[in-house]
Amino acid sequence: MTWHSLPLLVRLRDRPVILLGDGEAADAKRRLLERSGAQVVADHPDARLAIVALEDKGEEVAAVAALRARGLLVNAVDRPALCDFTLPAIVDRDPVLVAIGTGGVSAGLAAALRQRLEGLLPAGLGALADDLFAARPLLREAWPDGGERRRALSAALRPGGDLDPLGPDPDVRSWLAAGDLRRRTNSELLVIRLASPDPDDLTLRQARRLANADRVVHMPDVPSAILDRARADAPRIVMPQRPVDLEPGLSVWVEMVP
Repeated sequence: MTWHSLPLLVRLRDRPVILLGDGEAADAKRRLLERSGAQVVADHPDARLAIVALEDKGEEVAAVAALRARGLLVNAVDRPALCDFTLPAIVDRDPVLVAIGTGGVSAGLAAALRQRLEGLLPAGLGALADDLFAARPLLREAWPDGGERRRALSAALRPGGDLDPLGPDPDVRSWLAAGDLRRRTNSELLVIRLASPDPDDLTLRQARRLANADRVVHMPDVPSAILDRARADAPRIVMPQRPVDLEPGLSVWVEMVP
C-alpha cells in the first residue's frame, strides 16, 4: 500500500511562511498559520513554505512555479494538482493535534470527520498528554526496559484501562502510585494465524497484537499489507517456522493458513 503523502507536524513558531492572496480563502489560511505561531509574510528570503490563494488560475500557476524555483514547498488553495503539501482539518487538544487529510481530494469529508472527532475526544486529552510527559522519569524508573514500558502504557491506555483517553478523568499519578513499580523483563510469543491476505480482515485482537509487538516474526508468504499494521520501529524477521528462542519483550508470529 502506497500513501499519497506522508503526514508531518512541522514546528513553525517564529518562522516565516509566505502567504499570497486576499479574500476568505487567504484569511482562513492566515488564521491557521497564526495559530501555529508562524510569521506570515508576503515574501522572505528564509521562507521554506508558501501558500498561494489567488483567484486567477494563470497568476496562481505562475506564482507556484516562481516559488518552487526558489526551493519552497507550495500549497495552492483548492488546486490539489499544484500542491506540494496540503493542510489537514485539525482537532485541537493542545498539545495533542489530530489531523485529518484527504490529499486535497475532499476538504468537505475531512471537515465532517473533524466534527465527529470533536465530539468524541474529551477536552482533558491535552492534560493527559502533559501528565504523561511530566511522568517520564517515573515511567523509566518503573519500567527501565523500553519494551516493557511501552506495553505497560499500552495496557493502561487501552479502552477501559486506567488511563483510557476517552474514559473519565484518567490520572497518571494515581496509576503509578497504585501499581507495583518492580517489573521484570520477560519474553512472550503471541501467534496470529491468517486465513486472508486482506488487512481489513484482521480481528481486533490480531490488530492489537501487531500494534504492541516489539518484533514481528513471520513466514515468507505473509503480505506486506499485513505487516504494515505493526509499528514502524518493530523489526520484521522472516523465518520458515515458528521461533523457539525468544528475545526479551513481545514477539508476534504471523503465518498464513490454508
